[in-house]
Amino acid sequence: MPYASIMVTVDLTDEARSRVRLAKHLADDCHARLIGVAAEQAAYAVPPVGPTPGSAYALAAGDETILNDLRRAHEAFAEAAGGSERVAWRSNLGVPLPFLLAQAAAADLVVVGRRMEPVPALFAVDPADAVMHLGRPVLLAPPGVDHLDAKRVVVGWKNTREARRAILDALPFLKRASEVLVVSVDEEAASGEQDTLRLLQAHDVAAIHVRRDAQGRSVSGALVETAAEHGADLIVTGAYSHGRLREWVFGGVTRDLLAGAPICCLMSH
Repeated sequence: MPYASIMVTVDLTDEARSRVRLAKHLADDCHARLIGVAAEQAAYAVPPVGPTPGSAYALAAGDETILNDLRRAHEAFAEAAGGSERVAWRSNLGVPLPFLLAQAAAADLVVVGRRMEPVPALFAVDPADAVMHLGRPVLLAPPGVDHLDAKRVVVGWKNTREARRAILDALPFLKRASEVLVVSVDEEAASGEQDTLRLLQAHDVAAIHVRRDAQGRSVSGALVETAAEHGADLIVTGAYSHGRLREWVFGGVTRDLLAGAPICCLMSH
């Protein structure tokens, strides 16, 4: 079944406008509802002990500044999503991630931006937090990418719970693709690939299995290289199968893709 409801995070950057246009095209293709989400906590949300009229004024002024920025984000969302038949907007004063988590019950797929460095944008949600906690597949959109054809898709395969979940979550993309490559990097990752191919075939997905040797590259580098060779604009992977702390310390596929993937990535945890 196609996605019926797609959610997209919105901030006050040009990258967010591209991200909304990408989500809008997906929603149009799936005849889905499109929901824009933004939140931010005022700088003066915790008043000092023994508030004075001055601190109360600062609190109100801080709230008004954030509300004005939320209005600007709404305007940017409405402009970038123009032409969609079913559009909704949700915003609030509050910490962005908890607000997004609360809204995610309304979505089949959540589109977020790639990690912003060195300073996150106003309203920005850390994509690593989103992947870990949303309980929904997350589509990671690189800066400047405003369209996703997904005619060719690379699936990063390792027989883990997260990778198996990602394949099912990506079925709306995989069923429409003309070429799906199930890619195992190094020999140890290749177990279970035949069962995966048979499952995809049962869903009318014509997929082939490809084995790649890392040859000194990272696994994420091998996946990106394979995607470039085949003209794929989407990578599907499980996220944090080794745990987030371990990847933060030692590195890993999820961390590398979150930091620098040049094409869209669908991730599930």
